[in-house]
Amino acid sequence: MRSSDEEVHQTVVESISVNAAAALDVPIEEKGSVPSAPSATIDGGVRAWLQVLGCWLVFFNVWGFTFSFGPFQSYYEINLMTNLSSSDVSWIGTVASYLLIVTGVLSGPWFDLGYYKVMLFGGATMSCFGLFMLSLSHQYYQILLTQGICMGLGCGLLYIPGLALVGRSFTRRRAMAMGIVTTGAPIGGIIYTITFDQAIESIGFAWTVRVMGFIMLGSYIIAFPLLLWGTANTGDIASGTPRKLLDKAAFKDMAFWMYTWANFFLFCGYLVPFFYIPTYAQLELNMSRSLSLYSIVIAQGVSVIGRLIASGAALRFGVMVPWLTCGTLSAVLCLAWIGVHTPTAFLAFAGLYGGFSGALIPLPPSIFPVVCPDPKVLGARLGMAQAIGATASLIGSPIAGALVGLGGHGYLGMQLWSGLVMLVGACLLLGLWIMLVKRRGCKTFI
Repeated sequence: MRSSDEEVHQTVVESISVNAAAALDVPIEEKGSVPSAPSATIDGGVRAWLQVLGCWLVFFNVWGFTFSFGPFQSYYEINLMTNLSSSDVSWIGTVASYLLIVTGVLSGPWFDLGYYKVMLFGGATMSCFGLFMLSLSHQYYQILLTQGICMGLGCGLLYIPGLALVGRSFTRRRAMAMGIVTTGAPIGGIIYTITFDQAIESIGFAWTVRVMGFIMLGSYIIAFPLLLWGTANTGDIASGTPRKLLDKAAFKDMAFWMYTWANFFLFCGYLVPFFYIPTYAQLELNMSRSLSLYSIVIAQGVSVIGRLIASGAALRFGVMVPWLTCGTLSAVLCLAWIGVHTPTAFLAFAGLYGGFSGALIPLPPSIFPVVCPDPKVLGARLGMAQAIGATASLIGSPIAGALVGLGGHGYLGMQLWSGLVMLVGACLLLGLWIMLVKRRGCKTFI
């Protein structure tokens, strides 16, 4: 039974094109022979671990800044754009996260065709430019263009290719390398949130954003030589061939739809607490701005631990057990948020939610080779599933924001929305688990 699992996980490597890097983010260690990547395979060594460090710095910015939108949401609502609703403001962050994921569907094949260096410099330039232009922005449309669209597209060019580069550098220790890289996201969120908190009152919004811009620019300057110096695995224009982006047969595959809609409903609610925790803390609990922002830091810090524990559990019990457990508990915590009325309880909620929800990022792609065991269409189907999931990230937080204050019930509507949609996703996960067990025979732990 174990050997069949190893064969399934090897299909991830064979499908390194469309969203291949996401599929390579596997918390289960591969054993035995793994097919070589299209270009040079380094299989560890100093050169490969330098790429891990470089990609960690990329993740520090790409997802770290995205996860730090909560302070911006709070500042825009309370200080800069008081005439706008919570829903209007949240579109800025959700557009950025949506474009980050959707652009990855195209940047994966471009990486295969050898355009990594172009995307690396282009994406870094676009994201830094968007951040510095944000410091000059005052109107809603200006902020949406800079922080939402410009930074979203720039980060999208860096996300999938960076992980694909690391994936080509390892075979036996690929899971470990990917796990290290993904920790850059919450740590980046912590650093950017603390920077915002420490600088906003002393130097104002414009220079606070510029300080963030210099942090981003400096980390990219460090990352570039680590990623590119003496490397030969950045794609091959001569041998790289694009894969199809759409597999029509997937529309008839019930397991594909169960996986896709489970992820969709989970991600409709996943980002809601991260976006609204600071605002809720200040307006509902009368917490100071600084303490409310540090609740985000707590959530991000505990999420690092949560990802590591979930990966360890996946080694022992398979992916579905920790994925279903974390999805269900994240939904329950969002509903329990309704009963949180003191700062101490709120900080405990933030830590627990960060710990359990953090596992919802790396685990889903790990089970996808079981959902779709055919390596010829795995990349296309994973891209389709992630594109639909990205739409959930786009609409989830604005819908939650529109429910704030509805009927004079404060944040109740938002809390119910995030909890119930994630609970629907957890129920679909249970259905997917049962379906996969029946498909594979008597094996329960997948």
